[in-house]
Amino acid sequence: MNEGELRALLARHGLRLTRELGQNFLVDEALASELARRAGASEGDFVIEVGTGLGVLTRALAARVARVRTVEIDAGLVRALEQEGLLPANVELVHGDALEIDWRAWIAEAQGASVRVIANLPYSVATPLLRRLLDLRDGLADWSVMIQREVARRLVARTGESDYGSLSVLHALAADVDTIATLPPGRFFPRPKVESSFVRVWPRARSPLGPGELERVERVVRAAFSQRRKRLTNGLDRLAERRWPGLERGARREWLEALLGEVGLDPGLRPERIEPEAWLALARRLDAGDDPAPASGGLPASASEEGGDE
Repeated sequence: MNEGELRALLARHGLRLTRELGQNFLVDEALASELARRAGASEGDFVIEVGTGLGVLTRALAARVARVRTVEIDAGLVRALEQEGLLPANVELVHGDALEIDWRAWIAEAQGASVRVIANLPYSVATPLLRRLLDLRDGLADWSVMIQREVARRLVARTGESDYGSLSVLHALAADVDTIATLPPGRFFPRPKVESSFVRVWPRARSPLGPGELERVERVVRAAFSQRRKRLTNGLDRLAERRWPGLERGARREWLEALLGEVGLDPGLRPERIEPEAWLALARRLDAGDDPAPASGGLPASASEEGGDE
């Protein structure tokens, strides 16, 4: 389906694409087929696609696997897909919001088959969906998604690089990431203003994370990177304040500096200088509950008794 055919189809159904939904569709069916191949789509797989669009990638996936379930939020596109008969028989089209579907239930339906997510993600939901997929990693073989190039850079950024942030830390601890291809705006309709990257992500075979630790690390790194240009204690002070609202600022800073020293971190470091494993060690120490008492008077009794939860 070329760009002219896409325009004609949209016109027949009175549809207009919106930036709010992040709608930028692949228009090259040969490219879609190649991306499906490079994503590892195989005959016995159950593939979940987010953002059906007008089905270019969906049809490429359906040609390679036994079963595709594709979710599309735009009711007009769902209607057009159904009325035009654009999807093969082994595709199940679901009208819904990918951020609200019951992913665990869908994965459970695979009954032992490999479950893969392969999608040209709408730009508007790419980051929260990437985070959600990390939570689902125990049920997924992998996920291969088209995202903005700048987001892809954040996934693979190393310590000290300008793109290194909370998303980089979480992916480094939980998954491996490979950038399969980078595509110019002309491969999409409408043309986005940025380049796009197709990345393949799979669960890390020997992740250092224990149960529930990804969420704990996330709380810490998000707090720290909220002030990424300042010393580590600036961002972490917000966590300490929420945890012990009765503790005055000087005592909180003393406590934080003592705690950072315990895990071998310099309080004067900026967040971008800290390795993923060090963030994990810090999150574990924050969650331990046996808090050091600052020299300026210690923690209030009520705070000392709270334990490790925020």
